[in-house]
Amino acid sequence: MSMYELPKIELPKLKGPKTRFWKSQIFWTIILTIFLSSIFGFLAGTISGTYFYSEAKDYLSRFNIKIPEPKIIGKEPAIEKEYIPQTSQEEAVINVVKEYSPAVVSIIITKDVPIFEQFFGPSPFEFQIPEYQQKGTEKQEVGGGTGFIVSEDGMIITNKHVVSDETADYTVFTNDGKKFPAKVLDRDPVQDLAFLKIEQEKIVDKEGKFTLQKFPTVQLGDSDKLQMGQTVIAIGNALAEFKNTVSVGVISGLGRTITASGGGIIETLEDVIQTDAAINPGNSGGPLLNLKGEVIGINTAMVQQAQTIGFAIPINKAKRDIEQMKTSDKIVYPFLGVRYIPITEEIQQKNNLPVDYGVWVQKGSQGEAAIFPGSAAEKAGLKEGDIILEFNGEKITSENSLAKMIEKYNPGDKVVLKILREGKEKTVEVILGERSE
Repeated sequence: MSMYELPKIELPKLKGPKTRFWKSQIFWTIILTIFLSSIFGFLAGTISGTYFYSEAKDYLSRFNIKIPEPKIIGKEPAIEKEYIPQTSQEEAVINVVKEYSPAVVSIIITKDVPIFEQFFGPSPFEFQIPEYQQKGTEKQEVGGGTGFIVSEDGMIITNKHVVSDETADYTVFTNDGKKFPAKVLDRDPVQDLAFLKIEQEKIVDKEGKFTLQKFPTVQLGDSDKLQMGQTVIAIGNALAEFKNTVSVGVISGLGRTITASGGGIIETLEDVIQTDAAINPGNSGGPLLNLKGEVIGINTAMVQQAQTIGFAIPINKAKRDIEQMKTSDKIVYPFLGVRYIPITEEIQQKNNLPVDYGVWVQKGSQGEAAIFPGSAAEKAGLKEGDIILEFNGEKITSENSLAKMIEKYNPGDKVVLKILREGKEKTVEVILGERSE
């Protein structure tokens, strides 16, 4: 044997059974019996424990003895967590809706509607022809809109076309479900704006003294600082059915001019905001807010044949009305007193006019006088056929209209007009009059 070779050792074989005990049938029978006994014992203990715990708890509760609830070791009970916004924009939208929805109201329009009943009168024919006769009236809901509270004493701004019917009654519903009869304070003679008033509730203390409960109000922003693509939030009474509906979008356009119709009113609106935030019938008069919660527009119109093309009046155009209503309960505008046609290249060529800008003083479509009797224009000597080129030093164009210029002034202000009469330019001083509804 080599000195590097390990010796081989052969172990002697043990005598006895070839099968080990742990491989025997008896061993596994014992193990199975123990396992099944453990399972059935656990189930029986759980069921009986629950039963006796419930019975004991019911019995001891008769004697006002409380048994502490069993504690779960190693596992905390599930707690429902409040939703956490996923983005800062989403969080801003949620906060704005929570904070300013209470100041948004739904306006319901009701009216006495005639009731007709059917009857059959005498007829010379074999068959009878149904006839109808009025049998009294009943008050019915005929429409709705939206508004928002701008003063703590209950003054509400909305669209003029929402409250245009002077024979209708208007009811305001606040976000918390309270109902208030509303009075129309005034309607803007120029813009699609109007104001309502609801009365404050009286709160009586323990001593019998009462105070007036203040209404929640909105915060007004600056619509002159808006940017295309800026996120905006619209809140309104969609379809006059779904109160305080929220939609989100962006500012799609600025400085738009549209011709809108509603409530029997057709008017041209200048410098309005275009948005793709969903504005539906019933949203009229509701606020358009930025992510700071400031109202930057009043939702007023939508394009029916398009998707998500809506328009809002810039809030800066309404601030003047709001201040006038707070101080004098009346909306007034400066008034020149002329009817006119804006001059374009087409109008110039068609009528052989010497200029392609300004406004041409003309009679109305129904033959109304070009100059309003007793107006500032009449007092200043303006005549039919005059072309007004400039208003207080500003050139009148399609982008800078005469109506837009006049709105910058107040009744009683003195302005200078540059006019073209019979081919000659001249200047005229005018003291603006007052226009109200």
